[in-house]
Amino acid sequence: MATGTIIAIAITSIFVVFVLMGIRIVPQAQVMMVERLGRFHRRADSGFNFIIPLVDQVRRFQTDAGMKRAIDLREQVMDFEPQPVITRDNVTMRVDSVIYYRVMDPQRALYEVESLPNAIRQLAVTSMRNVMGELDLDQTLTSRETVNARLQAVLDEATDLWGVKVTRVELKNISPPQEIEDAMAKQMKAERERRAVVTEAEGEKSSQILKAQGQRDAAIAVAEGYKASRILEAQGQAEALVEMKRAEAEGKRLTFQAVHDANTDDRVIAIEYLQTLRELSHGAANKIFLPFEATGVLGAVAGIADVAKPKT
Repeated sequence: MATGTIIAIAITSIFVVFVLMGIRIVPQAQVMMVERLGRFHRRADSGFNFIIPLVDQVRRFQTDAGMKRAIDLREQVMDFEPQPVITRDNVTMRVDSVIYYRVMDPQRALYEVESLPNAIRQLAVTSMRNVMGELDLDQTLTSRETVNARLQAVLDEATDLWGVKVTRVELKNISPPQEIEDAMAKQMKAERERRAVVTEAEGEKSSQILKAQGQRDAAIAVAEGYKASRILEAQGQAEALVEMKRAEAEGKRLTFQAVHDANTDDRVIAIEYLQTLRELSHGAANKIFLPFEATGVLGAVAGIADVAKPKT
């Protein structure tokens, strides 16, 4: 083989190796930071990228899993070991938390801080102690949403210089000392017993109220029924009395009409008159009845006496 051919093959091989050394494939949602001669040169986004070997190099990025070439732009989750925290009322407890963050500016995240995960972790622990130290024990246990929001605001403001956005902070678990837990358990038990007593008393009260209302409604119904029956009875008696009076009046009218139609003489009228006086005086004591036409009546009585005499 000729010397020229060997040299050409060697040069071609070196060129191929040189090209292959410069090819960089960046995964989706990740970026690489390219440095040229030790200084930041450009940002290599996802897809095919080419760098000049021996001149350009990809800067490695510190993560919890070690050094990596690509910076992940997705939301990251950082879990913390339980940390001791002292509240404002001098109660020491352990707080377990988790932070969600996202790298918004890879260049600043790489060059503004030495180790981004470690810096976020230390800042989160310090901020948590400051925020929790301003609260009492009861506030830390009952106001988790408030504590989460305050921590998120503090961390987001502090990490903005590093090109990081803290999206959320969650307190997973708050563990007070054992004696505090025992006291809280006793308090909760007493509160449940108190609520049970109150609930039972309210139920008894409601039962008594309903019972009294039922008795009242029953008494009202009985009284209304008795009232209605008495009203109906009185109405029946009144109607019967009216009918009786109407019948008596009709009887008298018919008697008078019959007497008038028969041309009854004064002696018959006198007999009827005496019969009426006898009925009026029935059961009356110390009463004197003076007829208006006393003379005519006495004359009629005398006529009746004459008629009643036996003939000789």
